[in-house]
Amino acid sequence: MKSLVERINAHEVKVAVVGLGYVGMPLAVEMAGCGIQTVGIDVTERRVANTNAGISEIKDVPSERLHALVKSGTLLATTRFDVLAECDAVIVCVPTPLNKTREPDVSYTVEAGKQIAKYLRKGMLVVLESTTYPGFTREVYVPMFEETGLRAGVDFHLAFSPERIDPGNARYGVKNTTKIVGGLTPACSEAVAALYSQYIEHVHPVSSTDCAEMVKLLENTFRAVNIGLVNEIALICHKLGLDTWEVIEGAATKPFGYMPFFPGPGLGGHCIPIDPLYLSWKLRSMNYQARFIELADTINSKMPEHVMSVTQDALNDVGKAVKGSRVLVLGVAYKKDIDDWRESPAIDVIEQIRHKGAQVAWYDPHVRVLPVGDHHEQSAPSPFDATEGAHALEAYDVVVLTTDHTSFDIAQLVRRARLVVDTRNATRNIREGRDHIVRL
Repeated sequence: MKSLVERINAHEVKVAVVGLGYVGMPLAVEMAGCGIQTVGIDVTERRVANTNAGISEIKDVPSERLHALVKSGTLLATTRFDVLAECDAVIVCVPTPLNKTREPDVSYTVEAGKQIAKYLRKGMLVVLESTTYPGFTREVYVPMFEETGLRAGVDFHLAFSPERIDPGNARYGVKNTTKIVGGLTPACSEAVAALYSQYIEHVHPVSSTDCAEMVKLLENTFRAVNIGLVNEIALICHKLGLDTWEVIEGAATKPFGYMPFFPGPGLGGHCIPIDPLYLSWKLRSMNYQARFIELADTINSKMPEHVMSVTQDALNDVGKAVKGSRVLVLGVAYKKDIDDWRESPAIDVIEQIRHKGAQVAWYDPHVRVLPVGDHHEQSAPSPFDATEGAHALEAYDVVVLTTDHTSFDIAQLVRRARLVVDTRNATRNIREGRDHIVRL
């Protein structure tokens, strides 16, 4: 009888991916694309129906490619976990957000584990990709799965492999981004490395699940702390009357010992604002304060308030009060050219300026509906298309650029808007008519 690794190498396995969002869908498509029978499990019926119709909800996954895989029978989706009874491996890609008190919410991961435990059998491989704190796989999944009577690392394989999906990144995707894998035992590491090596160019094993979990947190803590540093530099430059961007550009000319990071309206997305706090939470339980992480979080979380303050000052300088002013927030996705608004600082910017009494509208070509406060609201019409009327650029007292989508005509924005607050340095190439531009 062939071992699991031998069957993986021969593509004689069936693999389930739990969660078909920004992480799970690209992974499932790459896996199915190399000839491995793949089934996606998701609790959202709409997403499952669209997947089986070959309609991708993820911009990085073309519907044409998804449709071809579905049509060939290599990839299908379902809401039913009982398909795990037919699977040799399962990869968990569910959300791990923070709760209202900014502590880890692992409920989705735990629920996925409970469903897997119902169908766990000898020889099966379980891989967790959802970001969590160091020790979660070993401390939570091992005892949960061993309640079945099977022994982790002996009767079944267990591993952690952190997701490294960067939505909207045209250069690096699933296939050409090195994959970190950490198994509970050397045999577990061998099995997970064999699986990912089928469709990922380079797999990098580490010694344990705990190490793999920590790798992910280091990656995003590095970014969060450095962004926090440069955001504080932006605050300092504002106090000193210096041009933040000129300072950064000057420092970036040094060919060694410096890596440029750039300020903005705050942190957004499913990783950088959240993952470091998983680590600081874990360390608090060990009576250790992760001071860099918590300070960076404090600074980054305050940036929307700084944007509001800069906007208020800019209006005051032209003789207008914030209260009653018409404000347009331009771009609400957490970064350019994607439709993901999770943890977007633009939401906080909208709420804070509204709290000051302004009439705030927002526009984003990639986001049609946005949760603001306790309700959902729709994007305003494109201010670039409108040449007159309430939605034209000229109709707003100030335009606050929070996300610099490529499709935005920056030259037109500068030419037509009365006042611009640029939080992304998008107007840097505009040389004339800059008197009404304010940058962070």
